[in-house]
Amino acid sequence: MDKLKMHSPSLTQENIARIRDLFPGCVTEAKAEDGSVKLAVDFDQLRQELSESIVEGPQERYQLNWPGKREALLTANAPIAKTLRPCREESVDFDTTKNLFIEGDNLEALKLLQETYLGKVKMIYIDPPYNTGNDFVYEDDFSENAEVFLRKSNQKDEEGNRLAANTAANGRFHSAWLSMIFARLRLARNLLSNDGVIAISIDDNESHNLKRVCDEIFGEENFVAECTVISNPRGRQSDTYIANVNDKLLVWAKDIQNAFISGMPLSDEQRAEFNLEDNDGEPYRLLGLRQRGSASNREDRPDMFFPIFVCPESKEISLTEVAGWEAVFPRKSDGRDGRWMWGKDKCRKDISRLVARFIERRGEHDIFVKDYLNRSDGERTRKFKSLWDANGYNNQVGTQEVKELLGADAMSFPKPRPLIEDICRLGLRKNDLVLDFFAGSGTTAHAVLSLNAGDGGERRFIMVQLPEPTPDGSVARKAGFETISDISQERIRQAGKRVLASDFSQNWSKDIGFRVLKIDTSNMADVYYSPDSLNNTELDLFVDNIKPERTAEDLLFQVMLDWGVDLALPISKQSIQGKDVFFVDGNTLVACFDASGSIDEAFVKELAKHEPLRVVFRDAGFKDSSVKINVEQIFKLLSPITEVKCI
Repeated sequence: MDKLKMHSPSLTQENIARIRDLFPGCVTEAKAEDGSVKLAVDFDQLRQELSESIVEGPQERYQLNWPGKREALLTANAPIAKTLRPCREESVDFDTTKNLFIEGDNLEALKLLQETYLGKVKMIYIDPPYNTGNDFVYEDDFSENAEVFLRKSNQKDEEGNRLAANTAANGRFHSAWLSMIFARLRLARNLLSNDGVIAISIDDNESHNLKRVCDEIFGEENFVAECTVISNPRGRQSDTYIANVNDKLLVWAKDIQNAFISGMPLSDEQRAEFNLEDNDGEPYRLLGLRQRGSASNREDRPDMFFPIFVCPESKEISLTEVAGWEAVFPRKSDGRDGRWMWGKDKCRKDISRLVARFIERRGEHDIFVKDYLNRSDGERTRKFKSLWDANGYNNQVGTQEVKELLGADAMSFPKPRPLIEDICRLGLRKNDLVLDFFAGSGTTAHAVLSLNAGDGGERRFIMVQLPEPTPDGSVARKAGFETISDISQERIRQAGKRVLASDFSQNWSKDIGFRVLKIDTSNMADVYYSPDSLNNTELDLFVDNIKPERTAEDLLFQVMLDWGVDLALPISKQSIQGKDVFFVDGNTLVACFDASGSIDEAFVKELAKHEPLRVVFRDAGFKDSSVKINVEQIFKLLSPITEVKCI
């Protein structure tokens, strides 16, 4: 039930509303003196609307701006004292899997992944909130406890339930959404490899703003495509005037010059076109060497107009003139001069792929290229088109699959797996890493498992999902799912079982696991970050600067984060001289967090025999200060490649 305003109406806001009806471009969102955001009139623009000549005013420039943009930038750049804590009981194949599931706020997750995955993610796919007026938009603040902040900002009540959606009545309707997505995309760009791409699902509510934001972050020159995905063929009958049938898929490259963007596998009909075989049994088809379509005239590329010589009897080809051989030029069907697709050097280098055929109706030879089905650079594909229309893209497919896997209709509007599989085909090779930091029901992870099972690939995923509570009384809550991340994890577990039970490639590693890591406060006590604030009565707190409830494995993952070590590397634990020692990927990182004060030089020498690239100890573990001082000298002598640190 709506509450009474209990105050007189704001005539100013009503007047602004009338101006907006007449001149929509003259009303924008602006910050008031008290920090609130409300509708305001752009008087310079209004003067221009009412003038027949140029009105002098602030210098015009092409940009996207909104209240809170500078704060969003500061938020993206601000450091956080957080870590990732492993959760073995919720993981699948924790010690061997190469996949990660991170539970927590995705902005914090992106910050934590900056060191470890900088430039290592081949593809990012996200399906963020569409800002329909009914969904939740993150409000970011790192100055206080997350639960306290959520209550203060009216996102949660005392029972922990979310309260406010980003409704159209909110003066920050677009600004709040833009600030949320802007901060996250700025951090996400750092993680992309130079040949990487990002694909984002969105609808009409914010697609125009999202394109402007991504043009600013990724560069307008790196824009790849705006694809239309037919997600609801029957149309949403609840829509006003027009029944919408589609969503958008926006794609950018990190660097368009280096981007790897693949295509769809060939259909059976398309594969049948490769109906010829060479002497080695490799299938191919013949394509005309003459350039077709745009820029196909001689004047477009004069250097690609030259004769190719053909022996009339043997059909042998030469780039050098031979007496009695026919000179073949790239003539167009109307008799005009055209051009070849290849230059002279390319023709000379790959002359074995050129084939001469006599064309009866023209009474002369023409030159063709052997176009092989199997390429040295990977599987042959066909280019994706800007219109994505397939039965598998229907939203109902996603809903039904989640229902079958979880036994309940536990998720609203999950993306269909066939759609995400094709998006992965667009940007991933067989051994690449994909990141989805709006994991939702976990469709991206399911798609990766399915693709790997089909072609024997080793694609990896990192999924990030906020443990957002499911609504009380919802189907999901009744089915036992307390949070959205619970749904996502269980969907991946069940998807893995289904994939293993179906036909799969014999080359597949059968990795259906995922390592669950949860965002939490740092393992280090507060005094670790501000030792100068200690007084004499607190000095013994600094003897051991680790929070008492944290485990050795907690410490290991924070060390891996700080050192930039891949969080999905295999981990083993050995007992050496009665102490637990972690080995990450063999000797990539060796860690001993023993705090008994019994680490002596004999133990250090034993570790040095493993010649680790990095080794870390706990400060409280050394027998005495002399052992700690001698550690680096021991490693310099026995394993000079080792980098030594302690916490």
